[in-house]
Amino acid sequence: MIGSAARTPMAATNGPGPEHSGFAPIAPAPTAQPGSDPGNSSASSGPMPSACQTCAKRKVKCDKTSPICSRCRKSGRECIYHEPNSRHRKRKLSLDTLEKLERLDRYEHLLQQHGLLDAETSTSSKETPSVCPADPEKSRTGQLLTRQGRSRYIDSHFWYSLEDDEMQHVSDEEEDETLPGCAGISRPVVLDPLTAAAFMGSGQSLLQHHPNHKDALVLWNMHTENVEPICKILHIPSVTKIVESVSQRPETASKSDECLLFAIYYVAAFSITEEECTDQFRQARSTLMQRYHSAARQALVNASFLKTTEMAVLQAYYLFLLSSRNLYDPHTYYILTGVAVRIAQRMGLHQDGDKLDLPPFEVEMRRRLFYQIFPLDGRASQSAGTAMMTLPESWDTKPPLNINDDQIWPGMTEKPVEQKGATEMIFCLSRACLGQKLARAGTPINGGAPLGFPNHREAEKVISEAESEVEEKFIRYCDIVNPLHYLTIGLARSGITALRLKIRLPKIRNQTATDAERKEMFQLAQKTLDTDATVHSHIGISKYQWHVRPFFLWGTRDSFVFILTMLSKRRDLLSPVEVETAWKSVAQLYENHDELFESKQALYVTLQRLALKAWVSYQQDSGATEPAFIATLRTLQGTRESRQVERHRNCAASLACLGHTSGTNILLGSPLEQPSSGVDCGLDFDVDDWVFWDQLMQDQQAQAS
Repeated sequence: MIGSAARTPMAATNGPGPEHSGFAPIAPAPTAQPGSDPGNSSASSGPMPSACQTCAKRKVKCDKTSPICSRCRKSGRECIYHEPNSRHRKRKLSLDTLEKLERLDRYEHLLQQHGLLDAETSTSSKETPSVCPADPEKSRTGQLLTRQGRSRYIDSHFWYSLEDDEMQHVSDEEEDETLPGCAGISRPVVLDPLTAAAFMGSGQSLLQHHPNHKDALVLWNMHTENVEPICKILHIPSVTKIVESVSQRPETASKSDECLLFAIYYVAAFSITEEECTDQFRQARSTLMQRYHSAARQALVNASFLKTTEMAVLQAYYLFLLSSRNLYDPHTYYILTGVAVRIAQRMGLHQDGDKLDLPPFEVEMRRRLFYQIFPLDGRASQSAGTAMMTLPESWDTKPPLNINDDQIWPGMTEKPVEQKGATEMIFCLSRACLGQKLARAGTPINGGAPLGFPNHREAEKVISEAESEVEEKFIRYCDIVNPLHYLTIGLARSGITALRLKIRLPKIRNQTATDAERKEMFQLAQKTLDTDATVHSHIGISKYQWHVRPFFLWGTRDSFVFILTMLSKRRDLLSPVEVETAWKSVAQLYENHDELFESKQALYVTLQRLALKAWVSYQQDSGATEPAFIATLRTLQGTRESRQVERHRNCAASLACLGHTSGTNILLGSPLEQPSSGVDCGLDFDVDDWVFWDQLMQDQQAQAS
């Protein structure tokens, strides 16, 4: 749901009158029967033998008053009674028994899906209707409550003990807590660490921080051109109306709309270059980013994002995280993405909207956001060196449809028809296709069996299936002239190649790889680096550099490390042509990724040292001319060593002043000598130690000490 644009259809769909202010189940009210008169409540003919159809569907207590029960009269719903089917009274099973039977039903369904169990032999297909539903996909017991652009997913036995009206009151009390005398500002009973420490604390007006109408439209256009094709979490026509309206009258913005707009402005500023920012806004990019970063952060606080149930606020928080990934260390960032996951779970995004009977527009927007939040958290978990907690078994959300934004709109009642071919969703869907296929196949490797499979053959089978699916559904429709399509091809194919390399890397870690296997892995790594270079050669890819440069393509880091390892220690396995080609790829990688020259990140510093060591070894044997990137790395290395020497000398001098005359020896064991070659000869690490490299890649955002 996008801000206020998506609120009207909810009221039209659900049917409650204006006096119904609490959460309401989203299931549509039953259609009226001919001749029924729900308003005639005086002609009571005594209690009915069973609950009315409406109360039964809502799973609430019915007083069985005829012709209309008190609950339906109070909520303005149709009240229809049907004679209950006669049935034998069945023994009520315990909760533990129900859970076991549901689990058995789910396992049988999985076996049937893979052709390992006939439907006729399934125990769930036999006479157990009182325990398990006939359709195992409908076995979810949660309930989605919705109201005025908000949604809350309830899946707790404690909450089931509360009736519908009671849940409404509790939800209202949670949402409406305000500070005395400060209308509209959320009241934190105890200031939580995220809003108090990290996000500035109390609510503040942001009226003066809104851009003028012209700048707002420029920023919005930058977002639609640079950012939205990569993530596709917004409905462009709906948000365009909000931008145009609020940019002219900022005082009319709701908290959720304001939250979303400042996040859009921030990520738009993040996506452009310094030159573009100066040309458009006559100010430095860092200044513009700081302005909207602070405003977006404050808007999240104003909207009480930690307890939000509004789609617009969660969309804003996702965009904020997307453009803040370089501001926080990996461990802090992982916690922040975890907050997004928890909010998404609270809103039920992990349950497919179709099964929750949501309107088609909401179903699609929830799917889009889900398939961005959970992968972002997965990537953050890798950087932090932590396994992702949310496993595929806990969610059933389907991928978004292959459609354009003009095929959906708030209030639509018919499901959109999925297209066959390239749409605005092609990049996101190709990534989701690979991710979902592999996520459901197994777990990422960490030194054990590849992708959770017992052998390489099983892993290779899954990878080949994923490759065939993404090629058939998306790559075949790509136009290489289109920058987004070109990036889609590169992402998909580098991802597949990277996975094939990953399932072989455990043999390097375990030092069991044969020379033939090392050569095979070298070719896979070389292919990934070639793909990265090819993607960067496209003239139109520059508008997506904000995404490509920090994240690379899938597997580029693993491939880069492996290439440098082979050039450093096992060059004897390669032909002269392969060695020369590999060095050209390394040089191209440094040319395309300026961040590799950043000296403050531990991973990049170690890669620089490895590249220098490999080059010194190669140059001694070949006498090759030193390329420009090696000269730059030597300069960076020498600067770092000079700073270290100066720091140690200052420390030694301080100790000498305190009476420690041999301060240098105390600190270092021997006097420092700067290496004349510009290479850190004292660096001693095993380039084949992939546990070491894994840790560095997981911690690549951390600052070197």
